[in-house]
Amino acid sequence: MPSEPLSQKEIEDRLRELPGWAFEDDRIFRTYRLGTHFAASALVAHIAAVQDELDHHSDLTLGYNTVRLSVNTHSAGGVVTENDFELAQRVEGIAPAHGAS
Repeated sequence: MPSEPLSQKEIEDRLRELPGWAFEDDRIFRTYRLGTHFAASALVAHIAAVQDELDHHSDLTLGYNTVRLSVNTHSAGGVVTENDFELAQRVEGIAPAHGAS
């Protein structure tokens, strides 16, 4: 059963717990900056493993030294749910180990 959509207030409240993350067009997103392309690539691989573990996937964009995530819950109609914030929190937990800011 898909997760329930979060209200605008719930999204705003949860974003206060995730500095650097924002909400737009029914998605939460963040861009990380890293020291090198290799570090950015390694972060993408680590994020992919977390996404597979959670069975919840974001759009990932790899730049030279940047990684951008954009996520919502497709199974709930393309809106933001608790699943999206769970993924964001997990990514926040691993990003510093890769030197992301």
